[in-house]
Amino acid sequence: MAVPTGDVVPTPDGRDLVITRSLGLPIEEVWARLTDPHLTSSWYGTWEGDAGTGNTIRVQMRFEEGEPWSSMHIDDCTPPIHLGVSSTDQIGVWRLEVTLLDTGPTTELRLVHHLTSEYQLTEIPQIGPGWEYYADMFVAASTHTDRPDFADYYPSMASYYQQRAS
Repeated sequence: MAVPTGDVVPTPDGRDLVITRSLGLPIEEVWARLTDPHLTSSWYGTWEGDAGTGNTIRVQMRFEEGEPWSSMHIDDCTPPIHLGVSSTDQIGVWRLEVTLLDTGPTTELRLVHHLTSEYQLTEIPQIGPGWEYYADMFVAASTHTDRPDFADYYPSMASYYQQRAS
């Protein structure tokens, strides 16, 4: 079983789900794995469109049932340290940020999902394990190790995230 490491932090608009990982890779390589559509396909899914702040791309969630495509707006792209994206669906706006920090021998990846709708707040026990899984998928793709199994994340991490959200 995977061990949950994320935190849920209160904010003026709701809560932030924060997950960090440390990789023994240069920041430029981690950035490429985060933004190059050929490399993102190995841990999340590919994407198409013109990258850059203010643009909208189409993203395929390769590891979800049916491998759906969705539109994602690039709110901020500051290579190689910050990527902010948002997506709007029938439930509301989903805002995500990834910040990279070069610490010398390692690069720290910090993923933040801004949970602002009532629906998102009630779904923290499901959302948290999902982002833990994708963070570990990112690490596995970046380090050429075996992909994790989602069954090791959910439902076993749901109670951890329920407690963090309280």
